[in-house]
Amino acid sequence: MESRVLGKEGLEVSSIGLGCMGLSFGYGPATERGQGIRLIREAYEQGVTFFDTAEVYGPFENERLVGEALEPVRNEVVIATKFGFKDGDSKKELDSRPVRIRQVAEESLKRLRTDVIDLFYQHRVDPKVPMEDVAGTVKDLIKEGKVKHFGLSEAGVESIRRAHAEQPITALQSEYSLWWREPEKEVLLVLEELQIGFVPFSPLGKGFLTGKIDAKTKFSENDFRNIVPRFSEENRKANQGLVDVLNAIALVKEATPAQISIAWLLAQKPFIVPIPGTTKPHRLKENIGAVDIKLTEKDLAELQQALLEIDIVGDRYPSHLQSRVGK
Repeated sequence: MESRVLGKEGLEVSSIGLGCMGLSFGYGPATERGQGIRLIREAYEQGVTFFDTAEVYGPFENERLVGEALEPVRNEVVIATKFGFKDGDSKKELDSRPVRIRQVAEESLKRLRTDVIDLFYQHRVDPKVPMEDVAGTVKDLIKEGKVKHFGLSEAGVESIRRAHAEQPITALQSEYSLWWREPEKEVLLVLEELQIGFVPFSPLGKGFLTGKIDAKTKFSENDFRNIVPRFSEENRKANQGLVDVLNAIALVKEATPAQISIAWLLAQKPFIVPIPGTTKPHRLKENIGAVDIKLTEKDLAELQQALLEIDIVGDRYPSHLQSRVGK
């Protein structure tokens, strides 16, 4: 697989990473442990060197899974994890106090079976803790050899600039896809200016852009898409037009809608590294296959024109979660 570079300090990773969250958290029942380990190792064998996790995924179980799966190839991969919630519980309040950041670092190192965290993200901006204190704490952890690179997740322009002035940011992780293009308004320009990499999560629109979800789809009771406005039955039906466009392009390219969606992201900027997640080996292979799909300027222009004629409806988060992003 081709590689890409995140940040001006030169963190080299595979051009597509693996978002590991869904193996343990968020999308219904957790995957059986052995199956999860096999999937992560299959990703590595197919060229993926960039793996994303966080203490809150489980909580804690996803880091343990990733740590066990990658221990045999630890020196050949990049592992990203995150801090920022009280007690490692995403249902609780934000907590990026320096003492908590240090605690998470120590505990994550043990769960990941490693002596250094390659990329340490603040999971959400904590309005109670100055960004300079957050970045400064990670800067100290870098000096101590416990962390290599600093990242932010779902941060707004002001936070990015303040943090970057204290400790260079290697990557911003935020949602970005054909279904959610908000980063194009401001964030992408700032990342390009400051030479910060961009790691889009949910590059397949939480599964919608695969074409395998429609208005009739039923999610398991602990699947968080049940509370996402954009995934209401009415909105799924209204947004089907985007999938229809992807299906038409995929047919011409002898690809799948998912592959077109990921290829579109890769074509936007050379510093973009999407991290699609999956629990299924055949979907993993399909997603990785997107690196071989080359969209021409004509393809991109046609897709852009089609998007102008489609109104995507429904918020991407319920209000209590939306209040935590873009600070």
